[in-house]
Order: sequence, then C-alpha cells, then structure tokens
Amino acid sequence: MTKRPNRNREATAQTAVVTSIPPASVLPRLAALQTADIAELKRQWRELCGTEPPPYNRKFLESRLAYRIQEMAYGGLKPETVARLEALGEQLDGGNVVLRRIRAGEDRPIAGTRLVREYQGVQHTVTVLADGFEYEGRPYRSLSAIARAITGTRWNGWSFFGLKNQRGQA
Repeated sequence: MTKRPNRNREATAQTAVVTSIPPASVLPRLAALQTADIAELKRQWRELCGTEPPPYNRKFLESRLAYRIQEMAYGGLKPETVARLEALGEQLDGGNVVLRRIRAGEDRPIAGTRLVREYQGVQHTVTVLADGFEYEGRPYRSLSAIARAITGTRWNGWSFFGLKNQRGQA
C-alpha cells in the first residue's frame, strides 16, 4: 500500500504553537468561532495549526478550526483508523488521480433527471444522460457548457442549476 502524504497535517504537527486544549473549553471556543471576524479566525488558524491560513471562505475556516479544536482536546483519529482509511482509498482508486476524477462524476444526478432553471424569464430544461447532458435536443458534456449556451457567459454549471451545495457539499 502506498501512503498518500498529508503535508498539511505533518506541517501542523511539527509547527503548532498550542499542543492541547482543555476539554472544558471546547464548547465555548466552538461557539466563539461563529461570531469571530475573519481576522480572528486567521489568527486562531496560525495559533492552532502553525501555518498561514488558506485563502478559503469563512465557512471552510470555521469548520477546519472546529475540527482542530476538538482534535487537540480529545485526540485525533487512531492510527488504526488512519491506516484503514488509507487502505480503503487505495482500494477505491489505487492512488490513480485519473480514476479519482472519473469517480468524482458519480455524484451527478441520476440519468433521466430533469434540471429546470428559469433565466431572464425563460424556462430552460436539461436532461441528465448516462454520459452527459441534453439541452434543446443537443448533447453536452458539462452543465457549464449548457449554462454558457444559455447566458453567453462563463458559469459554473453546478451553481447555475442550483446543484453546487448538493454536490458532496462542494
């Protein structure tokens, strides 16, 4: 089995300033994350992770910090669990990024599903096919191509059709 290096976790373990959090302070700290401004979240990231915060949105920072706080208070995953997850990952795609990308398409709507979107007063209907999508009788490989055909501008197709939050919490 080939282990996938988790550089972020290794860097975190080596450079974190705070080494543990008292379990009694976990709930207040988690609640405080929701009202903290972005600068405070980034400060906590530096303190808890020992790295510069990634350039992602507030929701991402809150969720990762919440996990990190709990991890530092209660402990992380057991080594057996990490090994099991790595083994399952290897079974799924064998470390092959191409396979991983193909499998990522498995979270698409079931073939036959009809996606309906009203845009500028016109209702547009897309049918999900086994190997793509159909719009106005023409096959398309992506929802983004359809969104561009409808709007004339570049769109994330999943967002345009309201599927982005349902797509593995993308």
